Amino acid sequence: MITNTKLDPIETASVDELQALQTQRLKWTLKHAYENVPMYRRKFDAAGVHPDDFRELSDLRKFPCTTKQDLRDNYPFDTFAVPMEQVVRIHASSGTTGKPTVVGYTQNDIDNWANIVARS
Repeated sequence: MITNTKLDPIETASVDELQALQTQRLKWTLKHAYENVPMYRRKFDAAGVHPDDFRELSDLRKFPCTTKQDLRDNYPFDTFAVPMEQVVRIHASSGTTGKPTVVGYTQNDIDNWANIVARS
């Protein structure tokens, strides 16, 4: 029998609360990408959007999507959002269909991934 039934507040949040949290976190992510990732700054500028244009979830459709070709075109490190000193692991595809795609991970990324996998 489970005796500890205390849930994290996110587990019982209303739809409105979840949307507010999503909006807040997406605002931060778009701003961070624009300020720290050269590829995203170029893509946003080319699309005529700025992170300040994101005010609600429906605004996300204004922002350009990232394609695998974008990752190839910005090979190897123009997609990283942190300084190289914070990258502790790099994953690269084999590049069998063109240039490899490269993803860098911080220790926080790895720790988060481990927690997610452990819960699934």
